[in-house]
Amino acid sequence: MVYLLVFFSTLLLSLIFTPLMRSLALHYQIFDHPISEVKTHKISTPYFGGLAIFSSFVITLILIRLFTRFPTGTLRSLRGIFLGSIVIIILGLIDDLKTDGVNYKLKFAIQILVALILIHYDIRLKFISPKYFADFLTIFWVVGIINAINIIDIMDGLAASVSAIAAFAFFFIALVGEEIYVNFASISLTAACLGFLPYNISKKYKIFMGDTGSLLLGFLLASFSLGTSYTKISEIGLYAPILILAIPIYDTFFVMYMRIRQGRSPFLGSKDHFALRLEASGISRMKVLIFACLVSLSLSFFAWLVTRVKTIFGVVIYFLIVFSFIIFSLKIQKIKME
Repeated sequence: MVYLLVFFSTLLLSLIFTPLMRSLALHYQIFDHPISEVKTHKISTPYFGGLAIFSSFVITLILIRLFTRFPTGTLRSLRGIFLGSIVIIILGLIDDLKTDGVNYKLKFAIQILVALILIHYDIRLKFISPKYFADFLTIFWVVGIINAINIIDIMDGLAASVSAIAAFAFFFIALVGEEIYVNFASISLTAACLGFLPYNISKKYKIFMGDTGSLLLGFLLASFSLGTSYTKISEIGLYAPILILAIPIYDTFFVMYMRIRQGRSPFLGSKDHFALRLEASGISRMKVLIFACLVSLSLSFFAWLVTRVKTIFGVVIYFLIVFSFIIFSLKIQKIKME
């Protein structure tokens, strides 16, 4: 019952805060201008959607805390998430407000900082030894997922919908676990994304989450993935988070591969994303979005399944998914981009 309360409270706040933040952005003329060739929108669009997601997420969890007795460990973990979220939100805001953005070196440094904040609050990989190597992999994972979500924010609704599905998958898998903070935080983030989504895909009331939102979503999803067990039945379930976040992870590697193949830096922007390639093939944006959601839902189901089946079945599932991604990549890389 309390999780339903968290969900609907966050959803309501997100539906309220998103148009308010849009009005604020319009008032102060804070727009994402299509001045770069890698931009996919044609008209200037207001920012601050990320602030709406953040506000509804944080306020709900603070209010629930006043009426719910959280275990000490849950409170400590949520403090770490809140602190890291504030840091990453500030980074995103500065990046959105500056015409030339934040220097990539500074971006990576702050992303490493928020990963270290999670480690300080004991949100880390705990199944690897020695500890320093586990912490290194934790930093690599957190920074990687932050940037992966940021990379797929190239089409209306894509980052928000994929993040909502991933957050709900973490909630569903963690529901029977001991890390209650994942349950509360993930179901809240699911609702925050869903409340933002109608405005993000709207033509009349459109708003972007900006780096403020995409960096935040990546940070939160990375923290959720570190907070629950996937191997109570089989060790093969260890890689379930990779399946849950497979779309942003896949797009990151696919885009880097295509850029290197074309003799360009993998860190410079381009339109090589799988979603834009599907659009270039003649598929409408809404159908691309629906396709991405269906794939994300399927992968989340398989992520849950590999935590419940024996090793041999888990191996087969992973193999079939990897094989499908390879076939998909071979097909879409042939699509010519402008």
